[in-house]
Amino acid sequence: MFNADPNIGGRFSALSAFGLVPSGLAGADIEALLDEAAEASLGLAVDSPENPGLILGAAIAATSPRRDKLAIVADGTEIVGFADWAEQLIAESTGKDGAGILPVVLGTLAPELSEDLPDVQVVRLVEDASALHLFPRDRHEGEILLSGSLGAQMLTWEYAVAVAGRLLGINPFDQPDVESAKIATRALLEKRPEPEAPAFSDAGIEVTGSSSVTEGVSTVAAAVDRLLAQVGDGGYVSIQAYVDRLALPQLEGVRDLLAAQAQRPVTFGWGPRFLHSTGQYHKGGAPTGVFLQITERSTVDLEIPDSPFTFGQLILAQAAGDASVLAEHGRPVLTLRLTDPEADLEALFEALNT
Repeated sequence: MFNADPNIGGRFSALSAFGLVPSGLAGADIEALLDEAAEASLGLAVDSPENPGLILGAAIAATSPRRDKLAIVADGTEIVGFADWAEQLIAESTGKDGAGILPVVLGTLAPELSEDLPDVQVVRLVEDASALHLFPRDRHEGEILLSGSLGAQMLTWEYAVAVAGRLLGINPFDQPDVESAKIATRALLEKRPEPEAPAFSDAGIEVTGSSSVTEGVSTVAAAVDRLLAQVGDGGYVSIQAYVDRLALPQLEGVRDLLAAQAQRPVTFGWGPRFLHSTGQYHKGGAPTGVFLQITERSTVDLEIPDSPFTFGQLILAQAAGDASVLAEHGRPVLTLRLTDPEADLEALFEALNT
């Protein structure tokens, strides 16, 4: 039995028993991880302009004018997946009260990096930030270069996000809008209503969504164009993929396609995982997003023991529940349901390339 502090929020728990016990059981060197964090804590405890947590917190939330999108680019770092961890930490901590910082995980060739968007602050996770600063050709004007060990980075980012919350005037330790999607999902599973009839179908893809997106159109390409047309100067696009990520990993390529078309930041999240990450920001943050859901009619489904519904029905209810809450908040939503996922994926890419 391992005891953990019940007051630690999940996204801040990586260096607590919640994160360390499973990591240790999986073979991670948790002693080294804690030593790295302990060493970093010395610099974080100092009330100084050199405090890395204060510097990063200010860079996240105190830019003038404020840049409320934080692009996180893994560019040489050996810490695989760190940007995804930071995404949840930032979005779930700051996206509330109509404010916050939207994290956008990008590859090194993402279209947004060449757009010079005025509301985007870029953070690059590199192997050695101090070495890159030595050579002018390696400097990225206006960008933040970060490097360090995993334990040090985790503690520094947690500290920085707490600082950012103070600067934004919000509580970084709650997540009031995560529960709303859960409530909507439970209501759908209890009532088991008939699925919403599609507004239309195109090449096997069933289309539903906000009337501002689907009325008067009859193709996927036209509906997506309608959705992107509603992205304002300070807006963003969120792609939410409720599909089998192992069977359809190429779906992530939709992100770069839409980013090039919209010329605005585009996030991509696998559902339902993102609901505990950027999902909080979508509903609690600035009301500037438009939302593209991609779901599937799964050919293989599994029963949930002692439940009257299957895993497939649960996932579709989560997508529908979140869409309904987004609609209640006045967010435009477009849902594309792949009736034959592998075949329809090709049709989807063709539609988005037109």
